[in-house]
Amino acid sequence: MKALVVDDEELARRRVLNLLAEVKEIEVLGECSNGKSAITQINKLKPGLVFLDISMKDMSGFEVLQKLHVNPKPIVVFVTAYDNYATKAFDVDAFDFLLKPFRDERFFKTIKKVLNISNNEVQENFEKRLQTLFEVYSKDRKTSKIPLKLPVRQGNKTVLLTPNEISYICASGYYAEIYTENSKYLLRESLNNLEEFFKDYAFFRIHRSAIINLNHIKEIVHSDFSEVDVKMRDNKLLRISKSNKKELFDKLGI
Repeated sequence: MKALVVDDEELARRRVLNLLAEVKEIEVLGECSNGKSAITQINKLKPGLVFLDISMKDMSGFEVLQKLHVNPKPIVVFVTAYDNYATKAFDVDAFDFLLKPFRDERFFKTIKKVLNISNNEVQENFEKRLQTLFEVYSKDRKTSKIPLKLPVRQGNKTVLLTPNEISYICASGYYAEIYTENSKYLLRESLNNLEEFFKDYAFFRIHRSAIINLNHIKEIVHSDFSEVDVKMRDNKLLRISKSNKKELFDKLGI
């Protein structure tokens, strides 16, 4: 079976590719970092299996599938950090899901399921499941509550930051320093309260003075004396406390 990996997070793509390297029954054709290139590559390469991120910057995974003109249809495994999509998809018995961060065992369970699906089953159910899933997704977007935003006062204005924008948060006395890819904001709030505020998103407390967005990790850096740091997208190094290292590695599947 030939596979394509689609995700706008490099770390997430690398994770799936590394695990696929252990499956002799699957040949990896390539990887895509956005929805537009995914449409082109799927239509061109005709993979039998696609690992597809739901929330990409240019379009959703559902929108990618609606623009495919390939036959036969691929088996689709959605990869997402938000379990509300997974729950709704399971409600309509559509495809399969890997919920970030996932463990190795969960990944290989999905692979086993994929390898046992017959080609006829995929072709018969693809369009029906896709249409039902997209209808659920579209309805959810129209009727859902306003997405979570963190209000940060800046002079005479208030900036509303979405969880995806925030890379990491560091304690600074009575304040929290909030870092996005291009800016730094100061908020008079405790890290304990911010940790609770973002509990349903991909944030993790790596140290008593730092919270990170797991989707913004660039590398894990192993230094001397068993110390471990995370390198974020802006190349900032943040120390992982020894007490939090195991839980973080479990979440990242390391």
